[in-house]
Amino acid sequence: MLKDITIGQYFPGRSVIHRLDARIKILISFIFIITIFFVKSFWGYGFVFFFLAVIVGLSAIPVKYVVKGLRPLIFIILLTFSLNTFFTSGGTVLWSVGFLVLTKEGLLQGVFMALRLIFLVSGTSLLTLTTSPIALTDGIENLLKPLRVIKFPAHELAMMMTIALRFIPTLLEETDKIMKAQTARGADFESGNILQRAKALVPLLVPLFISAFRRADELALAMESRCYRGGDNRTRMKILKLDKSDYFALLYTVGFVFLIMWDSYIR
Repeated sequence: MLKDITIGQYFPGRSVIHRLDARIKILISFIFIITIFFVKSFWGYGFVFFFLAVIVGLSAIPVKYVVKGLRPLIFIILLTFSLNTFFTSGGTVLWSVGFLVLTKEGLLQGVFMALRLIFLVSGTSLLTLTTSPIALTDGIENLLKPLRVIKFPAHELAMMMTIALRFIPTLLEETDKIMKAQTARGADFESGNILQRAKALVPLLVPLFISAFRRADELALAMESRCYRGGDNRTRMKILKLDKSDYFALLYTVGFVFLIMWDSYIR
């Protein structure tokens, strides 16, 4: 299950989406996250699905790989659906048992919230799947460059964010190894209720934290041995430069935003 998490992982490729400027992909991701909260109908979510389907198709990333990233979140998605379905007050009652009341409006709200969560995870995962850590760092730093006027540490923040994203799959892999090692020694992580399973995971924390601190120390030592001194006077092998495909991607995103706003407030 831990191996199914795709956030922070990079899927190498030479597709149109992979070649887009990292700054454009970051901006599109932020626009997508903000826009999806304005969706109010199934037509709107249909536009979201089409928007993501085109990107996935152009990125040449297998659909199974994108869907696989949703598997660890099935419980959260079902919980979100249930809470919004049975605890949305008012509306036409379809079914009720005790304090559980199913209404037409609650059912629609539950479906919409579940779809919103699914599309948010899928859309944001595409950013790291199609952007290398180095390009992501350069893109974030470049977007934060205007804040240097107020002495904002743009490079350091971009580096920290990228390292944090990059360490997600590494720590998940380390967690999986520790779980397998302790299972071989008789540990049980599958049986029992939720509280018992959570208690069984406590012994994982100590070796996991030790491993994380060791990796962080090794990374810091490696950077120091290569005379890394932050963003001042640093040069880059690849200079960020916009081309026609980047402008087309922005235009495509603007069209998507227009369709969502038209469906939510004009139609």
